[in-house]
Amino acid sequence: MRQDGRQLGVLARTRGVLLVAAIVALLLLLAHRHLAFLLGVVIFVVALVVSVMLHEFGHFLTAKKFGMRVTQFFLGFGTTLWSFFRGETEYGVKALPFGGFVRITGMTSMEEVNVDDEPRSFRYKPGWQRIIVLAAGSIMHFVLALFLLFVLAVAIGQPNDSTNLVGSIATCVPRSAAALNSTSPCAGHNLGRSPAQVSGIRGGDRVVAVAGQPVSSWNQLHAALKDQQAGVPIPVVVQRAGRDVTVQVTLAHIPGRAVPYLGVEQAVLYQRSSVLGAVSFAGSQFADTLTSSASAIAKLPSAIPDLFAKDRSKTPAGEVSSIYGVGQVTGDVVEASLPWQAKVTLVLYLVASLNIFVGAFNLLPLLPLDGGHLAVVIYERFRSGLARLLGRPDPGLVDIQKLVPVSVLVFAVLLGIGTLLIAADIFNPVHLQV
Repeated sequence: MRQDGRQLGVLARTRGVLLVAAIVALLLLLAHRHLAFLLGVVIFVVALVVSVMLHEFGHFLTAKKFGMRVTQFFLGFGTTLWSFFRGETEYGVKALPFGGFVRITGMTSMEEVNVDDEPRSFRYKPGWQRIIVLAAGSIMHFVLALFLLFVLAVAIGQPNDSTNLVGSIATCVPRSAAALNSTSPCAGHNLGRSPAQVSGIRGGDRVVAVAGQPVSSWNQLHAALKDQQAGVPIPVVVQRAGRDVTVQVTLAHIPGRAVPYLGVEQAVLYQRSSVLGAVSFAGSQFADTLTSSASAIAKLPSAIPDLFAKDRSKTPAGEVSSIYGVGQVTGDVVEASLPWQAKVTLVLYLVASLNIFVGAFNLLPLLPLDGGHLAVVIYERFRSGLARLLGRPDPGLVDIQKLVPVSVLVFAVLLGIGTLLIAADIFNPVHLQV
């Protein structure tokens, strides 16, 4: 019977993506009715599918470049809906468009290959070419992430938090600090109208002084408010239409919050980067995200016991999430009352971060991940070089059949961890405050 360990690895990975994506779509559609939330989930699912296809396209493109025989390149799984041949490769769409796969002849020593096709098989090619083909999937994730970060810096820009410009006025005094940090701070019982609304402060005003203390940034405004007492009227000077206007404000106290409450939101101004600045920004953000991704992977074993803890957000388990959780956060971002620039920024960050994490995780030296197959090829090249130095015959390819039990075990562990993460994100989620 023909077996191909590499193809089994690809099928296992893409089937896992299919399963998680189906769970995301079904549960979120049942649990949430808001159109904006569903739009965010759809955006995430589309981004996920595109990322997976780009991963497979990386394998496909490099395999073709090195003259390997590629027999199939498909979007989805299941029954073939439509396909066509161009040369020796069949391109098409399957019934379930969650992920995809590329099939390259002779990926391992286990596969039976026609004698005429052997010179163009994956296993026949030089080690450096096989390494490039295997790494190309993760490289595509990294390229996509860098591209998204570059576009973010050039097209949207970065928020400037030094402004003292008021963006919006709160309509109420939230009943608690927890309510203030929620997505709907005025929902249900609250403590009345906000001081800013009562005093007549407007969106577009620029706060220039609080109780005689000059203010030129939002941090200075926060510091000035911290020095005041709730319930005591104070003069607040705002700049409006080019002139200074003084209003009397009685700050409010929110239980659980140390700083007296004014009820204003900062106007977020975005500053676009130059091309060189965007390149620098993308590189630094990529490095930071890659570091945090490595940290998240390292913390994963210690995070598992706290996945269902009440204070999950305060433990290492609060820093890890499943694809379900990321999809839910994307929906929350799109649904939140934020400027469109903030929404686009957060969504692009989420998609870029996901691609960096997946690309890095896929390079771990574990079968059936690409990193496991990379480790096998590197070991083969090392073993071959050592044999050559010792004047011995080349031992050839690793018998991948001996590694199948290890591959199955690793896949089972990854599937178990993935299932736990999904269950935790469903029943004990960590919500992003936006």
